[in-house]
Amino acid sequence: MVDTFVQDTSDVVKFLTDQHNLIKDLFDEVLGASHPKAREKAFTDLRRLLAVHETAEEMVVHPRARSAVEDGDAVVDARLKEEHEAKEFLSRLEKMDIASQEFITELTKFRDDVIEHAELEEREEFSRLQQQLDDNDLKVMAGAVQAAEAIAPTHPHAGVESAKANFAVGPFASMLDRARDLIGAVVK
Repeated sequence: MVDTFVQDTSDVVKFLTDQHNLIKDLFDEVLGASHPKAREKAFTDLRRLLAVHETAEEMVVHPRARSAVEDGDAVVDARLKEEHEAKEFLSRLEKMDIASQEFITELTKFRDDVIEHAELEEREEFSRLQQQLDDNDLKVMAGAVQAAEAIAPTHPHAGVESAKANFAVGPFASMLDRARDLIGAVVK
C-alpha cells in the first residue's frame, strides 16, 4: 500500500503539493509498467492515494479556502466540479482491463486532467491560503489533513465532494472500502 504521508508535515500547502508530485510519479509508474501485475499494483496505489487525498482536501482545505481566499466560493466550486468528474473517471478506470490499450489511453487522459486540476489547486487555492494564513494555521491544517486521510475511503465516491457529505458518508464508505481492499488482497 502506498505511503500517503510525505515528509514535510509542517505546512498543509507543502504537504499537499508533495502529494501532487507523488501522484504524478505514480501515474508514470502505472503507465511505464511492463507487466499487468506491476501495473495493477501501481494503479491500486494511485487510486488509493487519489481517493484519500481528494477526501482530505474536501474535508479540510476547501472549507477553509471558501472563507479565507478572495472569491473562495468560486474557486472551490470549480475544484469540486473537477473532483466529481475525476471520481467518475477513476471509477470507470477501476472497471477496465488493466492490460488493455483502452486502459492506457483512458489513464493518459485522466492523468492530464488530474495534473491540470492539481496545478489549478496550487495556483488558485494553495498559494492564496499560504498568503492568508499564518504558519501555525498551515501546520494545524496539515495535521487535520493527515487525520482525514487516515479515515478516508480508498476508492472514489462520486457525489461525495462536500465536507458535510464526507463527514456523513465517509466513515461508512471508508470501512467498506478498506474491507473490500483486504478481501481483494486475500482472494488474489
